[in-house]
Amino acid sequence: MFLDYLPLISTAALMTLGLAVCSLILGLILSIIFVSLETNRWAVISKPASVFIALLRGLPEILVVFLIYFGAPEVLELIVGEYIEFGPFSSGVVALSLIFAAYASQTLRGAIQAIPVGQWESGAALGLSRSYTFINIVMPQVWRHALPGLSNQWLVLLKDTALVSLIGVSDLMRQTELVNTSTHEPFTWYGFAALLYLAITLVSQVIIRRLELRFTRFERGVE
Repeated sequence: MFLDYLPLISTAALMTLGLAVCSLILGLILSIIFVSLETNRWAVISKPASVFIALLRGLPEILVVFLIYFGAPEVLELIVGEYIEFGPFSSGVVALSLIFAAYASQTLRGAIQAIPVGQWESGAALGLSRSYTFINIVMPQVWRHALPGLSNQWLVLLKDTALVSLIGVSDLMRQTELVNTSTHEPFTWYGFAALLYLAITLVSQVIIRRLELRFTRFERGVE
């Protein structure tokens, strides 16, 4: 009986991992955009960005998922006059990315503020534009400072993928619920799902540790 459902659970675990990785990539891009907008010197740009980020951080995460999946098509219908339906997977990726970006942007912002002002001044003295200095000089140092915080947020993101099971994504949590409904063995299947989540988390921690060692090799005097 266990082996009969194992392929379904394995496929769902891969779906969960794919959902988390896609949300991470999009979330990192959005977090850079968010921190750029929030630190903009023009208040007309920075203030709305700060309000939007605070809103994302203040809302329950499941509510953000529901707003994207159920609310976004309705908003687009009011704007373009046509109902556009989003799939559960894409809606889940967008929702989780926004949640991740709202927190990651604050981590990046703190990391940017940790960079000495002299870095910016050196770039200006060399005739480099502010954007070039930010991308090529400041950001490589920012990732080193931000990595511990971002790694914790990745682990939270990985667990938050369970939320999208409520909108129909066949992730690990949803598939476990369906299998449990068929077998009526909750301890077996929820326990197995917990082991899979734990395994993914442990592998992630190993990868994160190696990234931290790589980014800090110069500080430790390692070539």
